[in-house]
Amino acid sequence: MSPNPPLDWTAITAEAIEHFKALLRIPTVNPPGNERPAADYLARLFEAEGIEHTIVESEPTRASIVARLRAKTPSGKGPLLLNGHLDVVGVDRHKWTHDPFGAVEADGCIWGRGAIDMKNMVTMSAMTLVLLKRARVALDRDIIFAGVADEESGSNKGAVFLVEKHRELVQSEYVLNEVGGHTLHMGAARYYPIQVAEKGICWFEITADGEPGHGSMPHPGNAVVRIARAIAALGDSRLPQHTSPVVENFLRTIAKGAPFPQSKVLPLLLNPRLAGTLLEIVQRIEPDRAKGLNAMLRNTASPTILEAGNKVNVIPSHASAHVDGRVLPGMTERQFLDEVQRVIGPGLRVTVHEQHDGVEFTTDTPLYRAIESTLAVHDPGGVPVPYMIPGFTDSFAYARLGAICYGFSPVRLGPELEFTKMYHGHDERIPIEGFAWGMRVLYELVRDFCARS
Repeated sequence: MSPNPPLDWTAITAEAIEHFKALLRIPTVNPPGNERPAADYLARLFEAEGIEHTIVESEPTRASIVARLRAKTPSGKGPLLLNGHLDVVGVDRHKWTHDPFGAVEADGCIWGRGAIDMKNMVTMSAMTLVLLKRARVALDRDIIFAGVADEESGSNKGAVFLVEKHRELVQSEYVLNEVGGHTLHMGAARYYPIQVAEKGICWFEITADGEPGHGSMPHPGNAVVRIARAIAALGDSRLPQHTSPVVENFLRTIAKGAPFPQSKVLPLLLNPRLAGTLLEIVQRIEPDRAKGLNAMLRNTASPTILEAGNKVNVIPSHASAHVDGRVLPGMTERQFLDEVQRVIGPGLRVTVHEQHDGVEFTTDTPLYRAIESTLAVHDPGGVPVPYMIPGFTDSFAYARLGAICYGFSPVRLGPELEFTKMYHGHDERIPIEGFAWGMRVLYELVRDFCARS
């Protein structure tokens, strides 16, 4: 660790919150995205601090910004990349307590779309570079910041674009990204999930063809009825269970601190013969937790868009449904589609529109051990635990560079705030104290991991 004077964390927190609020007030809703104003804001911050940076656009307004602090002397160690996406999902304004783009401070929290997903990590990462530069910390590996476009729509115009077209900017050994480092309360125990795995996607369309006709004369070949049966079958079925070692370890670990009956139920979910019944019970008591547990144990397929007909008195010749498929790491597109086909039955066309594989990363690395050590300092009673998210992040793109990626966007939460409900939900917000805690945890992790010894 570099011997530098103590930092004034009260002043640093105030400065970070100012930048955080400014970014929350920039409406980077995707679609259409328009991340350029957020990238420009960060560029002004880096310019003022004398930090090397560049903005690239995959198309007009779809901007990503990459900044870098360079090691003092070559050490042979690859860069650490801090990643955060600049885009956010849309909002139902009338369902929010406060303006979702107002960065309102109320009830000890900062409210706004992107407060958790993930302009908090964008701000903390950018500030980490700023603080290291100000402190003149001697680094033994480069530190890269990437504020990217388009994660909410598949990453093609952001992280994937950087990996494919500007590899030299983001080539790294390690990546710290979103969805991990938050407090998970199980009874009196506190856990900190660290994302080491994520599902892939298989976004596909099911099409039913049928006999067209007049709406006054029903017939069994109606394409709308056929697609409805397929969708109902997907909705009523669970795809086969495939329990990965990461998920098994996660469930057994959090069960140790859970109160009864969760302490007994969680390990039993690993038994496919019991899991279905147990999930039904959990669904009645804790529906949000049941959804998450179910998605960790299997591939999933959620119908999201229906298309059929254009006139009320005409039976259309075809009908279709778009389905959001999420595929476990290690499973192929073909294996997943075979599972789907067994549910929906024969005679329907399946067309894949977008696909990428899931990823999983080893925990046997110096960075993972550094994460554990840093958390032990800042919450000695907390337990870090590797886990898999049912969605995806930009990590799948950086994995194509050979990077080891962890989801670690630290924030300390009280039991009254459930992390998963903040993602894409109404009234997204982050506790001010939890943000400040996360800012310091991330900075000290990066400093200690990258400082020249």
